[in-house]
Amino acid sequence: MTRIDAKFADLKAAGKKAFVSYVMAGDPDFDTSLEIVKGLPGAGVDIIELGLPFTDPMADGPTIQLAGQRSLEGGMTLQRTLDLARAFRETDDTTPIVLMGYYNPIYSRGVDKFLVDAKEAGIDGLIVVDLPPEEDSELCIPAQAAGLNFIRLATPTTDDKRLPRVLQNTSGFVYYVSITGITGSAEAEATDVGPEVARIKSQTDLPIIVGFGINTPEKSRAIASVADGAVVGSAIVAKIAKGDSVADILTFVKSLADGAHSA
Repeated sequence: MTRIDAKFADLKAAGKKAFVSYVMAGDPDFDTSLEIVKGLPGAGVDIIELGLPFTDPMADGPTIQLAGQRSLEGGMTLQRTLDLARAFRETDDTTPIVLMGYYNPIYSRGVDKFLVDAKEAGIDGLIVVDLPPEEDSELCIPAQAAGLNFIRLATPTTDDKRLPRVLQNTSGFVYYVSITGITGSAEAEATDVGPEVARIKSQTDLPIIVGFGINTPEKSRAIASVADGAVVGSAIVAKIAKGDSVADILTFVKSLADGAHSA
C-alpha cells in the first residue's frame, strides 16, 4: 500500500473528502518553495502535487507556465525537485507527494534511474500528462513495479469507448479534468462534473479527484461534494506569483481545504 492508498483509506474511514494542492517546485525559489510545501499538511492538504518545471508545458495555463519559467530561471531541475521532496520527507513521512509534469525530463534522466531516485526521495505517485495509455510500457508499468502510483487524467472528451483504456493501468486515484482546456482558464461547475464522476465511478473503484477551474473555498466544497475530493493549483500559484507571504498563502490554502473537507 502506498502513502496515497493509505491516505484515501484514512479519509474514507473518517467520511471525509480529499483536498489536493498543486505547487510548482522551486517557485519563487527553492527555500521559499520548501517552506510552503512543508506548511501544506498543517493547512489541511491531504496530498501534495509537486510540479516538475518544464520548458514546454502544453496542458498548463499562463499562471502555471509562468511559475515554471520562474522556477527554471532560478536553477530548478529534476534533481533539485527530488532534493526538495527529500528535504520535505525529513520532517513528514506520511503526506503523499505526487510528481506532476512531462515526460521529457524523466526520459532524459533515464526511466530506471529516475524511478530509483524518485522512490528514494519519497515520491509516491506520478502524473505525466503527455504519456497516453498506448505508451504504458514506457513509464507507467515500470513505475507501478517500482511501487509508485501512476495517476491518469480523464477529461470531458474521454468517452465511454476511450475510458476503459485510460483506466487500465491507473492506480492511486483518477484525476478528472473538469473543463476542456488549460489550467486556470475556466471555472468548474458541480452540475457538469457530477454526472461525469458518476460515469467514471461506474467503471473503477479508484477515488475520483477533480481539478482545473477550482479557485474558492465554495467551489472547492461544491466540487468535493460530487467527487472524492478537489485539486487546486492555479489559484494557489497566483498567490505565490503576487509575492504573498508564506503565512498568507497557507491561510488561503487552509480555506480551500476546509471547503473540501466540509463537503
